[in-house]
Amino acid sequence: MSSAADLIVVNGRVLTMDEANPKAEAVAIKDGVLVAVGDRASVEALKGPGTEVIDAGGATVLPGFIEAHMHLFSGAAELAHLQLGGVHGFEALRSAIQAYAEGRPQAKMLVAQGVDYTVLGDERVTRHHLDAILPDRAFCMAAPDHHTVWANTRALEMAGILHGRELGPGNEIVMGEGGLATGELREGEAFGPVQALAGETRVRLGLSTGGEPDPMPTAAERAVDRDIMRRGLAWCARHGITSIQNMDGNLYQLELLAEIEAEEGLSCRVQVPFHYKNFMTLDMLDKASMMAERYDSEWLSSGMVKVFYDGVLDSWTAVMIEPYADRPDWVGDPLFSPERFAELAVAIDKRGLQIAVHSIGDGAVRAVLDGYEAAREANGARDSRHRVEHIEVIAASDVPRFAEMGVIASMQPPHPPGSMGLPLEPTVSRIGRARWPLSYAWRTLKEAGAHVVFASDWPVSPIDPILGIQAAVVRKPWAETDPDQSFSLREALAAYTVEGAYAGFMEHRKGMLKPGYLADLVVLSDDIEATAPEALHRVLAATTICGGKVTHRA
Repeated sequence: MSSAADLIVVNGRVLTMDEANPKAEAVAIKDGVLVAVGDRASVEALKGPGTEVIDAGGATVLPGFIEAHMHLFSGAAELAHLQLGGVHGFEALRSAIQAYAEGRPQAKMLVAQGVDYTVLGDERVTRHHLDAILPDRAFCMAAPDHHTVWANTRALEMAGILHGRELGPGNEIVMGEGGLATGELREGEAFGPVQALAGETRVRLGLSTGGEPDPMPTAAERAVDRDIMRRGLAWCARHGITSIQNMDGNLYQLELLAEIEAEEGLSCRVQVPFHYKNFMTLDMLDKASMMAERYDSEWLSSGMVKVFYDGVLDSWTAVMIEPYADRPDWVGDPLFSPERFAELAVAIDKRGLQIAVHSIGDGAVRAVLDGYEAAREANGARDSRHRVEHIEVIAASDVPRFAEMGVIASMQPPHPPGSMGLPLEPTVSRIGRARWPLSYAWRTLKEAGAHVVFASDWPVSPIDPILGIQAAVVRKPWAETDPDQSFSLREALAAYTVEGAYAGFMEHRKGMLKPGYLADLVVLSDDIEATAPEALHRVLAATTICGGKVTHRA
């Protein structure tokens, strides 16, 4: 058997993320594993007649990015929707929507993404605004956070919710004069019927219900869904991503990915959780255990339960300890009571599964930490690596609890107001100045000993890890008296590699470039360390390699 490498990368500025061997010039790969990380001469000695050679051209070589919080299926589907990020003012909104509609004359439902809450300035969007743009065709558009959707009258009528509907806690069809909906729909139960009109129900099931398609898709429908998944995987590879920790899930997504793996192999390693919703009963966790047992490879796995405890700040659905600064009578409506969540956490933890909970407000963060503490007391301490997702506001007394209990802080650098072109308002006023010092408090948590992992939350934010790294590095406080929460370049890179591996219990196999580790790496277009922070967005993924196979070339 030949000892020659299958692939070598030379002439690179290799940042291994391995403290024992932090920098190198070249790497060699054989059978999907790194076999050498070192100087160019020693690596080139492993070159054989069949070895593929990639010249990095002096650019940075990194471990493949680990996307620790995203929504693969729905994100992939949304690539075909109208993108309204950066659109401001009624006329610009009208122009974009009408142009999109003209190009899709047969579409039953038109869908847009990424519209800012302040697209009309201080004026809240209503169905009447959208009716003035598209009076006769069903249309809806989602906020970047995907927790609020605005729909025109035609869409509300077709969905049967123009006159409202009784919903579960934390969900709202905003009602106006005459007992008719205004067009603003907050959280999934409210806007689900509208989005279903687009015929994309299956791509959102893992997020909306955690359930399976009913009826099961035909062979043709299943093929369409596999193509959507392929589109999402390719989009990840294009941005240097080699591992995905999905944050919504059902069995159907795992089955689609397994079918792709059997047909041609996966271009990214994917973890898909079971999504536990507040209408479920504890016995439904049997399905989570089954998914964990059935899918447990380095390419496709489960082993996690995802839960939503609250909503988002911009629609007042995040759960706070003290009232919102701009709504002094309101703290938000949790999707679970603290007691019920604690019961759930105990049950999941007892099964040996990891828990990840969407918790944006400080009230939600506290309730989730309390639930993890209850699980530890009931089941005994273990290396559970339970996660809190987002943590946009936290109380000072809860900061040290992450390190004390080994809880992972999963956070998103593109999310703070002021980052990546996001407006400061209304969010900063909603939070209130007293809470600013502990809002999006990445550094505070890191310095308190927490494992902080970064991600995009795509499609909520652009998927590109480089943009997230830039957002982390250049972040500025909202007030001079606020602490600096920014990360150094090295810290930000670690949060997308080393910490992502740790969050997935895979620190012994990936997140670093060292012999014996999985051959997951990205060759960038430039030397990232020599790039000015404000210019980082110009750095691209030139070549992505996953499992020793090239999955993307620029």
